[in-house]
Amino acid sequence: MIHDETYWTNRYETGQIQWDAGDITTPLKTYFDGLTDKSIKILIPGCGNAYEAIYLWRQGFKNVYLADVSKRPLDNFQQQVPDFPEDQLLQKNFFDLEDQYDLIVEQTFFCALHPKERQAYVQKVKELLKPNGHLMGVLFNEPLFDNHPPYGGNKEEYLPLFTPYLNVVKFETCYNSIKPRAGRELFILLQNS
Repeated sequence: MIHDETYWTNRYETGQIQWDAGDITTPLKTYFDGLTDKSIKILIPGCGNAYEAIYLWRQGFKNVYLADVSKRPLDNFQQQVPDFPEDQLLQKNFFDLEDQYDLIVEQTFFCALHPKERQAYVQKVKELLKPNGHLMGVLFNEPLFDNHPPYGGNKEEYLPLFTPYLNVVKFETCYNSIKPRAGRELFILLQNS
């Protein structure tokens, strides 16, 4: 990983987490509210403060796994949700993860990876997804920065990365982004074969 544990821990310790929305965002909440099988195995990589996991946990989804290279956000999460199983908090580099999941949630992790790592990200997502499993979430649909996270891009750049590995169910401008991100996000739903 280009940005390692020290880099991300420093960002948390110095409050440089401007990507943090402070709560679950509308596109993810809307998708989660449509899920009926609460037993599915869910991975949230680069989870940060994991508001999505708090929401899922409180809605009865107990098979949720959080992964982050930095221990700081995992500790923050555990303080907020003390009954969350410690063995479902994974302090690991995403590219070192194993196991398989029904759903991988993408919320500002892709944009935290250097663009040189995007191909490897997609390949790893495919490896981590069960057959017919889904990658769901949002991607920034604007240039952003080229010398530090968050790294941006657009649909034309992203699609060729994903389509050799995953089947596109949805890849469109997000209609229900939170206000600061309105018109700046793509909602994605891709399926493993």
